Amino acid sequence: MRSLFRHPEFRAGVRDMGSVAPGIATWGLMTGVAMVKSGMSLFEVLLMGVTVLAGSSQLAAIPLIAAGAPMWVILATAFCVNLRFVVFSAHLRPYVMHQPLWRRLLSGYFMADLNYVLFTKRHPEPATAPRDIEAQHAYWLGTGLSNWVIWVGSSLLGIALANSIPVHWGLAFAGILALVGITCSIGTSRMQALAALTAGVVAVATFAWPLRLNIVVAIGAAVAICLMLERMRPHAGALAEDGGRP
Repeated sequence: MRSLFRHPEFRAGVRDMGSVAPGIATWGLMTGVAMVKSGMSLFEVLLMGVTVLAGSSQLAAIPLIAAGAPMWVILATAFCVNLRFVVFSAHLRPYVMHQPLWRRLLSGYFMADLNYVLFTKRHPEPATAPRDIEAQHAYWLGTGLSNWVIWVGSSLLGIALANSIPVHWGLAFAGILALVGITCSIGTSRMQALAALTAGVVAVATFAWPLRLNIVVAIGAAVAICLMLERMRPHAGALAEDGGRP
């Protein structure tokens, strides 16, 4: 494990996360402010601030916690909001299945939207050679640990400055811009661009759905479209070789 911290890919992961740090920090800052403004106790605020790395589910759960909603309602809401991570985890399964359980759990804890995108952009396929596998592990650790430090630090800063930062500033929009920028940078093929466009259209069309299920539906629609087109590709190639004959 110590060797991963000295690996060049660990430093690369830290560097890449640094490029999107302002977007992460604004989300964390506003989440910290929202926790304090909701009336949660100092213990609850600090505990959530240092252990939970899920801004969207936090912002969905905070009003429920403040209102005294049943625990199952709070957990169900957070689960639905974070369903996209089931898709992310399924995609990353080949990368981590050879690791011990505790390292797989640690990898899952460090998973977030931006480091998932950065990792899959830099390592689009699971490695097979031991040296390459170690490089992938080091990069994931670098992005994940950096994301944790940025998120927790900005959340604690938001908690400390909660009474000085108005919520209506809308700083979280910078986080959205960071996600948009990353998405545009990886949309280098027609398939990727189509997936992003499909997800965006479906997410907007189903925006009124409860528990932010529009995110899950949008991901499912994009995956379905891409899988359908991938299956059509061999058939299209065969038709071309046969001169268009069915």
